[in-house]
Amino acid sequence: MKTNITIGIIQYGAGNQASVMNALDRLGVKNIPIVTPLDISKADKLIIPGVGHAKRAMEQLKETGLDAAIQEAPIPLLGICLGMQLLGEKSEEGDATCLRLCSFNTVKFNLSLKIPQMGWNKVTLGSNPLFSGLPQEEWFYFVHSYYVPKNQYTIATCNYGIEFTAAVQHKNFWGVQFHPEKSGKVGLQVIKNFIELC
Repeated sequence: MKTNITIGIIQYGAGNQASVMNALDRLGVKNIPIVTPLDISKADKLIIPGVGHAKRAMEQLKETGLDAAIQEAPIPLLGICLGMQLLGEKSEEGDATCLRLCSFNTVKFNLSLKIPQMGWNKVTLGSNPLFSGLPQEEWFYFVHSYYVPKNQYTIATCNYGIEFTAAVQHKNFWGVQFHPEKSGKVGLQVIKNFIELC
């Protein structure tokens, strides 16, 4: 695995930044906080972690100018949970306008099942380098009340009362609705695969 690269972790108040950093530390991969647009030039790849509120997250990204810098970043980027949802056009969470890197919207679960979905669920993985070395179906850990419907960028799906998008890819942008940093060995494999992406 590549260990001579630097992963930049976008800082915007997300609740799982420390666990993402810990996962990268376990893999022996250097990681740095991305606080300003200038910091992006120090990173080979970016991760947008995600536990938080879409509208507040976008407000913080705009305040620092990181929203525009992310939109223009030519390097691979992985959005996790809320970080994936922020790749889209809009989110019903706070009626937020997101990064508009992918033309999907994030909507709230309207189910009789317990919301948020919290715990392990089976994901059907498509053919994508992000899932290299994994079987077609694997279990990952989720915590979310909002979801992305299936769309043209969907590369993995999951079912929680309805089928929804578990992962996306568009150009140099990837996103996963689940938390790889909380999903044991299979989650670490996804992070490893992201690190190995060209």
